[in-house]
Amino acid sequence: MDLASLLDRCRQGDDLAWEALVRQFERRVYSIASGYASGPDEARDLAQDIFVRLYESRGKWAPAEGFTPWLVRVARNVCLDQLRRKKARPPAEDIQADEMWDLASPDASPEAELEATGRRQLVWRALRSLGGLSREVLQLKEIQGLSLQEVAAILRVPIGTVKSRSNRARLELAEQVLALKGSRTEGGA
Repeated sequence: MDLASLLDRCRQGDDLAWEALVRQFERRVYSIASGYASGPDEARDLAQDIFVRLYESRGKWAPAEGFTPWLVRVARNVCLDQLRRKKARPPAEDIQADEMWDLASPDASPEAELEATGRRQLVWRALRSLGGLSREVLQLKEIQGLSLQEVAAILRVPIGTVKSRSNRARLELAEQVLALKGSRTEGGA
């Protein structure tokens, strides 16, 4: 079923269509949420909040051709709202979760999977250390695969800013990865 038909059926209250839509976009929404969350549990909660917000606003959804960028914008806004609430009311304990929550590939050896997990953790730690706009540009453009125009519209900045920030952010990310990798080897970890 094409996206336009699926969205129409969801707007009409078709539960099976809603389930299909959730399945189609759950990885993308979770990926966005995990970029803002401090761990997998918080990312799952954020993803659930995003889908609840989507369900409640199904009469206002963007048309099929603009649905994905609109969905990303909604997901980002839910995550930013959560971050604002979290800053207003800090947690009792400040626990930093630096673990990756990707499922292991059944084809990879345990050693290869451990090495791949270590690389992913390193990149995610480096990504989290970037400034807000740099991190968001990388997440939206490189991880979510949105176009420069879509990223500019979501962030409400000129396209030239997105282009320059994207290049600068990739360089910053590479520097952070190298710095973290160097500190890991020097620290014996």
